[in-house]
This record gives sequence, structure tokens and C-alpha cells, in this order.
Amino acid sequence: MSEKTENQSNALDMFKWVVVFALLAGLVTANTMYGEISVLYRAIAIVVVVGIAGFIAATTEKGSTFLSFAKESRTEVRKVVWPTRQEANQTTLIVLAATLVMALILWGLDGIIVRVVGFITGIGA
Repeated sequence: MSEKTENQSNALDMFKWVVVFALLAGLVTANTMYGEISVLYRAIAIVVVVGIAGFIAATTEKGSTFLSFAKESRTEVRKVVWPTRQEANQTTLIVLAATLVMALILWGLDGIIVRVVGFITGIGA
């Protein structure tokens, strides 16, 4: 019995996804076909159709799973202790300094290798 219910649910979800993709494909097609219509009206239509497609997608099993994941992620992000502005600035300066030092080291090594290869091959660099 549960397998039959699951198959019906999957078939309904599949139909909903087909409708969502058909709406979005129709939206892209209509946007290109009606290019002469005001951008404002096309933008309003885009927002409305994307909202409808999002609502339909949210009613599927994967859509509800995604919504619960998004809610849990938002809760976890609120728990994060973010660095202060001073800490972020100091860390940025440290990264920039380390990058500069590595760039100078690599530039120096490149120069040495070019001279060594030029000396070995007899090609003046």
C-alpha cells in the first residue's frame, strides 16, 4: 500500500516539476518574443511567473526538503560568531602581506631559473 502511495506521490511530483520547467521555458520564450513590450511589464511578468513556479516547486518532496534545509541553515548561520571589523581588517592585511612575500619569492626564483637555463642552453636572457 505504501509503495503505491509513494509511486502516486512521485508521479505527482514529476508532473509538478514538468509544470515548473514548462513555466520557466515559456517565460524565456515569451520574454524573447515580446521584446517590444515595456521592460517594466516584462519584469513584473517574470517576477510573477518565477514566484508561481517557486511555489509549485516548493510543494514537491524535494522542494519541501530544500525549504527545511534552508531554514536549518539560517538557524546555524545565526549561531556563528562573526569577526569584528578590526579582526577582519587585520586578517586581510596579513593575507595581503603573505601574498606579497610569496610573490616576491616566486619572482626571484623565476629570475634565477631563467638565468640558469639561459646559461646552460647558451641563450642569453
